[in-house]
Amino acid sequence: MSAGKIPHPLFRLGFRPLFFFGALSGVLLIAWWTFYWTSLSSGTAVSWMPVGGSIWWHGHEMVFGFTTAIIGGFLLTAVRNWTGIPTITGAPLMMLVGVWLLARLTLAFGSGLPGWLVLLIDESYLVGLMVAVAYPIIKAKMWRNLMFVPILLLFVVLNALSYGSVLGVASLEGFALNAIHGAIFLVALIIAIIGGRVLPFFTANGLRVQKIDSIPALDAVALLSLLSLVAMAVYGLNDVPSALLASVAFVSGLANLIRLGRLQFWLCFKVPLLWSLHLFFSFIAWGLLALSLYALEVIDSLSPVLHLITVGAIGGMILSMITRVSLGHTGRPLQASKPLAVAFGLLFVSVVMRSVLPMIMPELISTAILIAGGLWVIAFGLFVCVHGPHLLTARPDGKPI
Repeated sequence: MSAGKIPHPLFRLGFRPLFFFGALSGVLLIAWWTFYWTSLSSGTAVSWMPVGGSIWWHGHEMVFGFTTAIIGGFLLTAVRNWTGIPTITGAPLMMLVGVWLLARLTLAFGSGLPGWLVLLIDESYLVGLMVAVAYPIIKAKMWRNLMFVPILLLFVVLNALSYGSVLGVASLEGFALNAIHGAIFLVALIIAIIGGRVLPFFTANGLRVQKIDSIPALDAVALLSLLSLVAMAVYGLNDVPSALLASVAFVSGLANLIRLGRLQFWLCFKVPLLWSLHLFFSFIAWGLLALSLYALEVIDSLSPVLHLITVGAIGGMILSMITRVSLGHTGRPLQASKPLAVAFGLLFVSVVMRSVLPMIMPELISTAILIAGGLWVIAFGLFVCVHGPHLLTARPDGKPI
């Protein structure tokens, strides 16, 4: 479909609507969660109850709602570049985004609906995205990138498992939280795969130095160990033998840290679009190394460990990547504005508050969540305010896409 037949610039390429609505959902979800936790801590009752209850809904929506929207926007844009074959635009893209929005609204306000119907609506987005990504890859016979199709299929399976308690299926209820944990490590795997591809290229271009080639054996160790952690998480992180979990998490964390260290991150401090990517990618490693310590009972709680990955690696890499893609693909210079550079810094402090502070002073968990949530909301709010208009309007250089 030509750009002239598309009713609005928002639907000219996948990253535009999915980044815009995904980032906006990240603001709203964490704003509400911060309010809910603060109310809970003060003994104030909150009458509104989403599907599955507030705690399940928070974890589910941050992974299968917010994060999969960004993944969808990135893949629909990247696959078009990789294959040279157009991905969905116009009406089909509107339908895909509409299903995603309907799923978010249904989960938030459909507590009276049958669980199977909520699941069906929610899965429709992931299945639709999988088909939209698979078609151009298969048509172009770019089998190297076909890996993202089974990864998306795994998201479909994990999402279904996460509904165990919502559906009231006794045999699946134990998987509700485990499936969300598995999806967290699956997202970390995607970041490790894509980061391994783009970070060397971005770093070389940004610093105007020679590109550092990857080491296939190191990449294999880093990625396969992360894939193993997906399986362990679904089985139950507290049910896996502690020595096995500690060993795999340590190996994966160390391997990913070495991958990052080879890119000479210390040269990137003057370029926000680079130092933010390097900084937040490192939280995959820090989270995995912390998981190893948790398995060895050096760290008492799993929550701050997982938030090193969810807030640091996932949230941080999302904010940095959607900023970069939104600049480059709307015809603007690849230079982060001052508000976004501030946003990167605020999100880093948010990680420290949500993860590091509770490890040291667990009695301050409520204060940590309040501050971390507020900083997250400001950081992603800055993205929506600065780049939202870019996503909603045509390119200034006159190009259709």
